[in-house]
Amino acid sequence: MAGARHAKADTLALRLRLLSSSCRLFFPEAPVKIVRGQGQYLYDEQGAEYIDCINNVAHVGHCHPLVVQAAHEQNQVLNTNSRYLHDNIVDYAQRLSKTLPEKLCVFYFLNSGSEANDLALRLARQYTGHQDVVVLEHAYHGHLSSLIDISPYKFQHLDGQKEWVHVAPLPDTYRGPYREDHPDPAVAYANEVKRVVSSAREKGRKIAAFFAESLPSVGGQIIPPAGYFSHVAQHIRRAGGLFVADEIQVGFGRVGKHFWAFQLQGEDFIPDIVTMGKSIGNGHPVACVATTQAVSRAFESTGVEYFNTFGGSPVSCAVGLAVLDVLEKEQLQAHASYVGSFLMELLQQQKEKHPIIGDVRGVGLFIGVDLVKDESTRTPATEEADYLVSRLKENCILLSTDGPGRNILKFKPPMCFNRDNARHVVAMLDAILTAWP
Repeated sequence: MAGARHAKADTLALRLRLLSSSCRLFFPEAPVKIVRGQGQYLYDEQGAEYIDCINNVAHVGHCHPLVVQAAHEQNQVLNTNSRYLHDNIVDYAQRLSKTLPEKLCVFYFLNSGSEANDLALRLARQYTGHQDVVVLEHAYHGHLSSLIDISPYKFQHLDGQKEWVHVAPLPDTYRGPYREDHPDPAVAYANEVKRVVSSAREKGRKIAAFFAESLPSVGGQIIPPAGYFSHVAQHIRRAGGLFVADEIQVGFGRVGKHFWAFQLQGEDFIPDIVTMGKSIGNGHPVACVATTQAVSRAFESTGVEYFNTFGGSPVSCAVGLAVLDVLEKEQLQAHASYVGSFLMELLQQQKEKHPIIGDVRGVGLFIGVDLVKDESTRTPATEEADYLVSRLKENCILLSTDGPGRNILKFKPPMCFNRDNARHVVAMLDAILTAWP
């Protein structure tokens, strides 16, 4: 096994010597060396079993045998670029189309979520003839230069905000300006986008697109109020722009109630572009952009082809098809709804018991626990969150933090995470908080 060739200390020393320090590890003070994964579990070099609450990439479970088999069998037959006629790419596009609104019927296949969002930006600019983009506070849409520019989470620490980027408030009803007691936070937050658009247009700027994760993750596991996207789309489209729904973290049934997280916003809302990544290939590098015929035709009108060497390869599409098969056969969307609701109930009980838990929010297996120093001021409990994650790791539970204050415990486990896992994780959380130093 490649993962077991070196002693842990030697592996760490090699990494420190050969990899950039900007390529960070989980738990840097005491990193975990993982050599194997299965389902919702990861195993270190000593054989210790960890419950994985981090890896939404392994959407249907680490090393799912049907996904591994699909990749292996197709690798034995053919793997080449998508310029050849092949059944897998059209079969996969057809299967994806059945999960989406009818108007989202043209597909582009790529290797990563970053590539998908970069292409979405190009599509929007070509269709509208405009340049500017509206994004949400703390957003992260990928690591390409084009996406760093539209990711406040990144650019605030680098070159700052470009003149063609406009930032609207995060629709956070726990920490934002319009909270849980507001009569209509969806309209209030959408009006903030309207204000941002109006301000940009007064300066002679023209809006190409509004980018938003359907459920902002890096921003703190945020659940936008229902109806928010519909109102935002009206303001953006009136300005000549398109609505891009970034489903890279939260698509493919993770929210339980729907296959796509944008569907939580209501049946009347349909994005102009949807981007997919991470979970789409269960760890295999495959991603996708879905859009309308009108947007696609505008992109085609340049006469410049779109080509991605490995995007849509026979193996990638075989893997994508297998992931969809597993989701259906194992009813993982319904499972996410059932187990996610159970986990939310357990966490709400902990909220009543421990004042440090200020808020529990989520849907399906996308859940955030907001830790606070004070219930009234809602000051982020950043150090406490770090301590808690470290203690959970010592007890073989892998969890991470996010949000502007790095105080949100985020649950995005593989979809096979079960009720027993939920009970164990919350029991350990309770034990640590009860014995708080």
